[in-house]
Amino acid sequence: MTTMKITHHLTDDLILGYSAGTLTEAVNLIVASHISLCDECRAAVESYDAVGGAVIETADTVAVSDDCLDGALALIRKSPATGATSEKKRRNDPVLPAPLLDYVGGSLDDVKWRSVGMGVKQAILKTSPEATARLLFIPAGTAIPDHGHNGMELTLVLKGAFQDEDGRFARGDIEIASEDMHHTPIADLSEDCICLAVTDAPLQFRGLLPRLVQPFVKI
Repeated sequence: MTTMKITHHLTDDLILGYSAGTLTEAVNLIVASHISLCDECRAAVESYDAVGGAVIETADTVAVSDDCLDGALALIRKSPATGATSEKKRRNDPVLPAPLLDYVGGSLDDVKWRSVGMGVKQAILKTSPEATARLLFIPAGTAIPDHGHNGMELTLVLKGAFQDEDGRFARGDIEIASEDMHHTPIADLSEDCICLAVTDAPLQFRGLLPRLVQPFVKI
């Protein structure tokens, strides 16, 4: 059995944001997926959680209204009872981390792929609008067109591997690209690559063709 060695990790800011609950839904999803695969980052989150718990224990109390508890219970009762259904549909999947299973409706076999050209496929996941989460299927040996970023792009490898100007990324590795980065990710020749990618702004493609199709594929 091959042991997964993760060499590209989350930043402290992302770990702190995840622990504090301040990330957008899409970013929270990719951070949770990485943490489910990475012992090192999971330990860092637990450290931040412990510090946060200690701060809460020592913080001053704040008075709440008399009907605060009744209001909270009413909101819980109104929430859709999706838990049992989700658990019923959930299956173990060798590729998708647990945080992703509900977003794709079950397992990798349930992903509704759409072609974006050159054999590359994507499935946009339903999250809040501040950022976009998508699964990407990149055939072995295929290059994603050279692009930069108008914001942040997080890419978590779930299967296979890719290389770009920042190195090689395999299962469990997460690449964090910012506005000053241009790159051309190329999937390894040995295996198709599946990634979870999160962006908070459109990419900047240099080629004419990618720019023409960009509005239609929402990248």
